[in-house]
Amino acid sequence: MATHSTAAGARERPGLGTVLQDTRYVFWREMLLPLRDPFSLVFSLLQPLVFLGLFGPLLGAAVGAPAFGGQSTLQWFLPGVVVMIALFGTSMTGSNLQYELMTGSYERILATPLSRSSLMIGRALKEWAPLVVQGLLIALVCIPFGFVFYPLHVLAGLVILGIFGIGLGALSYALALVSQNKEWIFWGVQQTLLFPLMILSGIMLPIEAGPGWMRTASLFNPLTYLVNAERELFAGSVGTHTLLGLVAASVTAAVGLAVGVKAISRNIR
Repeated sequence: MATHSTAAGARERPGLGTVLQDTRYVFWREMLLPLRDPFSLVFSLLQPLVFLGLFGPLLGAAVGAPAFGGQSTLQWFLPGVVVMIALFGTSMTGSNLQYELMTGSYERILATPLSRSSLMIGRALKEWAPLVVQGLLIALVCIPFGFVFYPLHVLAGLVILGIFGIGLGALSYALALVSQNKEWIFWGVQQTLLFPLMILSGIMLPIEAGPGWMRTASLFNPLTYLVNAERELFAGSVGTHTLLGLVAASVTAAVGLAVGVKAISRNIR
């Protein structure tokens, strides 16, 4: 891959306008596949609806109303499901890259003058775009069952999720590069990290109901602040949780892009 080092050096510090334009190209390229196969997007709605329909009632019966801070079970649980969709989507950004590494198409992409940041941002936004549609549709479906829909707040929550998804997608991208030709490493690390982060963030169950060590560990989990922000926004409020969630999402995006760009630079030497 040393043949791409010159191209990489020429575009080492692209301007913001270049990154945005390149991101648009990458995003559109990645979106062509789901647009040609819209059934996959429709099918992906089934899993969150199953969680809401089957797990939601059990959650309320097992934990009790006081654990939800005065909200209904659905109002509390739905934002967590939306975050979970975003997690599974953006954390698997690297899996598509692994296929391109095997077929050689990734090397052809590196030969283009596209900025390295746009390769990760465009792919992560490709996972975020269906999330916007899914999140809005799920919220609308839940209205007859007692969910109170605040459109602007929900959209703000989805934007914060998009920022977080850029960082997580970039980290997934970097992991795929590090573990190329050893796909089992990618899936092993992804699954090992994803589920503990989910549990310690209180996505599925209120973290307040857990033991002290779990509550302490959750404070060091950026996903905790993101989940709390989504719940605050989906409840029609904007406050401290929203601000902390935005900070956590921005830091994750910055760290993820830094790690991802460095991984690409090492990969093309």
